[in-house]
Amino acid sequence: MYLHHSVSLGDSLFARATARLTALLCGVLLVLLAPSATSPAGSTSLWAPAATARIHPGVQMFTDGAQCTANFVFTDSRNRVYVGYAAHCAGMGGPTSTNGCETASHPLGTTVRFGTGANLLTGGTTVGYGKLAYSSWRTMQRRGVTAENPCSYNDFALVRVNAAYVGRVNPSMPHWGGPVGLDTDGVPTSSRLYSVGSSSLRLGGGPVAKTGTVLGQGGGGWTYSVRTSSPGIPGDSGSGFLGPDGRAMGTLSTLALFPQTLTNGVGNLHKELRYAQRWSGIDGLRLVRGTRSFSTS
Repeated sequence: MYLHHSVSLGDSLFARATARLTALLCGVLLVLLAPSATSPAGSTSLWAPAATARIHPGVQMFTDGAQCTANFVFTDSRNRVYVGYAAHCAGMGGPTSTNGCETASHPLGTTVRFGTGANLLTGGTTVGYGKLAYSSWRTMQRRGVTAENPCSYNDFALVRVNAAYVGRVNPSMPHWGGPVGLDTDGVPTSSRLYSVGSSSLRLGGGPVAKTGTVLGQGGGGWTYSVRTSSPGIPGDSGSGFLGPDGRAMGTLSTLALFPQTLTNGVGNLHKELRYAQRWSGIDGLRLVRGTRSFSTS
């Protein structure tokens, strides 16, 4: 089950989320070439202060009504600014349409709204806008990819922040700080993880700080199975995970009820980003380090 959902106040969000979980209970398992992470021009002065930034990891993102959670901030050789979320957040299939090589998606250029405080009663406060700039799903379909592992687990997209709102961005993760870089060598089983989720199905709308544990890796290295203190629910989709050393290691994609109850599938950010660097057409794409130090307290 993918973890985005609509926040249209004309619909019953709770009923729709419940229906999705019920479907799973019926037996559907939802199932570097890279430069170092950096700040543009190596300067933290380009970012809003972490304490007052309105767009950051953990902010809510809305695409045609579907709500997800931002993972990390990225930039390119022209110092344009991007915020990452899950590719299925811009998907047009149902909650169990998990094959990114087959499921239709909104086109590049689609408007994405950044917001805070959305919940079952309100759509929250708009803090900025961006445009869908990259989707692993659309890219794999364009390239004719059919391999099971990337089609199932390469679930990563980028939204380019409109120039008028770049001054509101900070790359630090709320509560935990970081990321201190990109994890490129994998996170071992039983490692501690750190994340935030901002589902509007929660009364406060997030971000909610979470800790978790790696249960294992699968999908040819494309995905981790994790268990967190508060399982990811619809709306948390796309949220970022830090490894035990504060490096960015993954992005939330799915909720699984079988074979391990209430665990989540977390995409391997190193592989997802490497794929985007090769095929997105965005020159110099890279992760941005947080301006706040990583801390587990």
